[in-house]
Amino acid sequence: MNFHQEEPRHEPYSPQRVEAFSDGVFAIAVTLLILDVRVPRGLPETTRLIDALLANWPSYFAFLTSFATIGIMWVNHHRLFGCIARADHGLLIWNGLLMLGITFVPFPTALIAE
Repeated sequence: MNFHQEEPRHEPYSPQRVEAFSDGVFAIAVTLLILDVRVPRGLPETTRLIDALLANWPSYFAFLTSFATIGIMWVNHHRLFGCIARADHGLLIWNGLLMLGITFVPFPTALIAE
């Protein structure tokens, strides 16, 4: 007779927690993108608002392309995590490197907009 009951096994890293953390990183990166889109200020009275907005088109273009890039990466990330049954240390490292790339996107976006 075995009176010793085994403790339930807990995975050290659940894929759901890794995915939730990653979603937060994606959300912050997308939020940072919009911070470089500025409202035109200090315009001469002879300047129409539409002209000032159109002059800022590189910022809008950079925002839209980077938003689309991060959006595509987010969709692919979710598709990939739909196939992952368990997470290990290696997955955390690779996912961390992906998050590093995601958080870098706002910098070249700002650079291109300038």
